[in-house]
Amino acid sequence: MLEIKNINQYYGGSHILRDVSLQTHLGKVTVLLGRNGVGKTTLLKSIMGLVPIRTGSIEFDGKPIHKATPYERARAGIGFVPQGREIFGRLTVEENLRMGLAYKSARTPIPAELFELFPVLKQMLSRRGGDLSGGQQQQLAIARALAAKPKLLILDEPTEGIQPSIIKDIGRVIRMLADRGDMAILLVEQYYDFAQELADDYLVMERGEFIARGLGKDMEAQGVRQLVAI
Repeated sequence: MLEIKNINQYYGGSHILRDVSLQTHLGKVTVLLGRNGVGKTTLLKSIMGLVPIRTGSIEFDGKPIHKATPYERARAGIGFVPQGREIFGRLTVEENLRMGLAYKSARTPIPAELFELFPVLKQMLSRRGGDLSGGQQQQLAIARALAAKPKLLILDEPTEGIQPSIIKDIGRVIRMLADRGDMAILLVEQYYDFAQELADDYLVMERGEFIARGLGKDMEAQGVRQLVAI
């Protein structure tokens, strides 16, 4: 679904991403792990077109997108849940969800499935996003990304600052979405146990390049926990 080949990215004179290549596949969760500051979020921003790549290529669903704008990538079927959630605090839950449908007709209904995945949102449609708890805001951010029914869902550290009960709910939803088989998921995570539980494939990044990769079921045997320990 997503294929990245040898991309390089710089901030000023600093070489941030170094010949990075990866693939994601329908029905699978690809987990990207690494300590703070190794380039994970920069990679996601490069995929979304928020920062330009210097060299290399990005293909989505068989088509090159590395020169496409962020909104063109979203329309192509990529949903992005940024680190820190970035919901609209002054807008209601319903208005935030409609932002995920912004490029569709104003008459497009909010998919009922979102409320099946996150029942709490249905109870809070008229509440402002800024009045929700951190966990509820994270559920809203994921639902907003899912509103347009993407073929690839990218999540940047969705467990950050979230209470354990909601982490379990988010994990359940991610697994359910992958198991349907019509979506690829790229999950950036620092919480090792959460990542290991969900990973079909894993990648470990250090200093802007991948130092390990493999099957999720092999993470413990291959010492991935030690590679990402702080």
